[in-house]
Amino acid sequence: MKSMRILALLAFSAAITTAGPVAGKEATKSRETVVAVAPQYDTTHVYVAPEDVDKFATSFIATFGGKSTKQVVATVTPTPSSTTSQLLQTPVGTVSLFGFKTPIPYPFGAERNGYLVSDMDKAVKAARAAGADVIVSTFPDPIGRDAVVQWPGGINLQIYWHTTKPDYAPFERVPENRVYVSPDKAAAFTRSFVAFSRGKVVSDDAKAPGVQIGRPDATYRRIRIESAFGKMVVLVTDGHLPYPYGRETTGYEVADLAATLGKAKDAGATVLVEPYTSGDRSAAIVMFPGGYVAEIHAVGQKGASRADGKTR
Repeated sequence: MKSMRILALLAFSAAITTAGPVAGKEATKSRETVVAVAPQYDTTHVYVAPEDVDKFATSFIATFGGKSTKQVVATVTPTPSSTTSQLLQTPVGTVSLFGFKTPIPYPFGAERNGYLVSDMDKAVKAARAAGADVIVSTFPDPIGRDAVVQWPGGINLQIYWHTTKPDYAPFERVPENRVYVSPDKAAAFTRSFVAFSRGKVVSDDAKAPGVQIGRPDATYRRIRIESAFGKMVVLVTDGHLPYPYGRETTGYEVADLAATLGKAKDAGATVLVEPYTSGDRSAAIVMFPGGYVAEIHAVGQKGASRADGKTR
């Protein structure tokens, strides 16, 4: 018996000795799979009718400031198509704007954002390993490579890589990727995206105020995630959402909500949800020319007078 205990101890000791290098290799491998670049390379994809492209671009820039790249006509899908394409770069968020001149090939138009990755092949492998479904395999575009992945809960997101490394100024305020999922898929989505992004859950409120989703008499679960891709808020709901909640894919943080809404209205946008205050945040939802719906918020302001979440 004594000899057996000695053998067991020797085996245990050997296991501990070999665990260090293996763990070190796994940690190194984990670091190597970090494919995010920086938040300013997260672009919200906005599709509008060709006749609304200029109106939307003018309104969005007038509201948030910034500039537009030169508009080009290109094929940005793996199958034949034609669209105008331009990048609207503001201090609080970037938009990839498309005005398709042809029918939009499936499943394009349903992806919410584009995330720049440092290595496309590693990013696709990491997405699959994290539980995502690659619904559009890697394909070339005029300036790099792209793929579309779907996360648990049916959340589509495009990842892209540029042949020539882009250099964008950091945001003054990082926008939020706003993701609505069901309670059935909340854990799977969160686990999958955190694993892919190498980010972390910074808060998980099981009883967040329902006014934030247009239901002031209820509560809902709100998960906030931060990573090198930027900010994300996961809104876990039963799907009983009044319009326009769930239509907004991005939340833009601004210094002065009232002033920004004034600029938006002057530039042709419509306020769908009047400003309300919840916790340390004042927020509203607007629709820009062409139909793009966005949440706009300011942190630490108490200037909003309504807190019922009702739409106009």
